[in-house]
Amino acid sequence: MSSAHSTTPSTGPSTIESSAPLPPARPRRSSARDLAQIAVFAALIAALGLPGALSIGGAAVPITFQTLGVMLAGAILGARKGTLSVLLFIALVAAGLPLLSGGRGGLGVFVGPSVGYLVGWLLGAAVIGWATARLLPRYPIVPALAWTALGGIVAIYLVGVPVFALITGTPLDVALIGSTVFLPGDLLKVVVTVLVAKGVHRAWPGLIEPRSWPWARSGAIVTDQASAATAPEPTDRSA
Repeated sequence: MSSAHSTTPSTGPSTIESSAPLPPARPRRSSARDLAQIAVFAALIAALGLPGALSIGGAAVPITFQTLGVMLAGAILGARKGTLSVLLFIALVAAGLPLLSGGRGGLGVFVGPSVGYLVGWLLGAAVIGWATARLLPRYPIVPALAWTALGGIVAIYLVGVPVFALITGTPLDVALIGSTVFLPGDLLKVVVTVLVAKGVHRAWPGLIEPRSWPWARSGAIVTDQASAATAPEPTDRSA
């Protein structure tokens, strides 16, 4: 009788804990740290407008340092927080705060020839942040320069130049040629952004969660499917 009792399986606390269902995953929400980072970079973009603007040859769109803040926001905070910081800055400008270079602000800015560049800032920060997440954790210099130029120059010009041409009645090709006056300064901003971002991500890893390129994920799926198709079927040895 005693041996029968000794072989009875016991249900300890570990068995109960292992069978307990896991709590559901909570949706991602902006933490206080995220909100602080967004506010800091919106303030940085505003501060870079304090030196004023430089107009070359009476250009309707001035040359400013604020595009550097937009690039830094995307490269350091990532696509989501970087874009939100630019959006916060634009919202403050729309509310009437004179945060643009030269002390400009208010709704009148959004009917002027530079409004396309303001909208392009959102796209630029998103592109840079999206690419930076996929360049991390190594963040190689040459690809970073290429992607930052794509977001900080090409994406912004892609919106800014056609809107400028539409508002001013300038032929698109003339507006595109005229925009080349911004290129030397913008290329310098790209270099500064990449060098600063590389140092920041080395010192404070984890600001942006590294992600894989879309084609890398699709390639891994194809490889897994091919491996599953070529794997030998298990044999039934019960017989």
